[in-house]
Amino acid sequence: MSRIPTPATIADAPEATRPLLEAVNKQLGSVPNMFRLIANSPAALEGYLGLSGALAKGKLASATRERIALAVAELNGCNYCLAAHTYLGSNFAKLDAAEIAANRRGKSSDAKADAAVRFAAKVAAERGAISAADVDAVRAAGYGDAEIVEIVAHVALNTLTNYINEALGTTIDFPVVDRLAA
Repeated sequence: MSRIPTPATIADAPEATRPLLEAVNKQLGSVPNMFRLIANSPAALEGYLGLSGALAKGKLASATRERIALAVAELNGCNYCLAAHTYLGSNFAKLDAAEIAANRRGKSSDAKADAAVRFAAKVAAERGAISAADVDAVRAAGYGDAEIVEIVAHVALNTLTNYINEALGTTIDFPVVDRLAA
């Protein structure tokens, strides 16, 4: 059970967040617990949805974004996000089980995606303190400056949700996934 109240319905959420939750419902067909929990703060929900929506219009493919989310969730130990992104990666990004397992280990079977996932995992693990060689490696794999910035932004976005879900104990409403052994 979550450590703070999760509004049971859109109508139970703060009034300022209801239109945002309605938009989530329209897009996803439901409102996962994470969104309803974040709805306790209209500013936080608006900020999360704004950055998420802007990055969805960026240069990175949706499959690459899911791969990054899986790597970051595993590194940050976020059970909610592991469950959510395993489901989304499988059902929407069409990643197979082997690819999802590789992503959770900070890798990919696709050469170009591998560079992005490795870079994202290093950014997350090193809390941004990476080297010029790390940037050069992702650039050498074919990523431009905008994509490199977006990879870092996706690490930050996913870290935000990882921390919210872990700190506040969001109840998992996706098929549960076990963390990988160290």
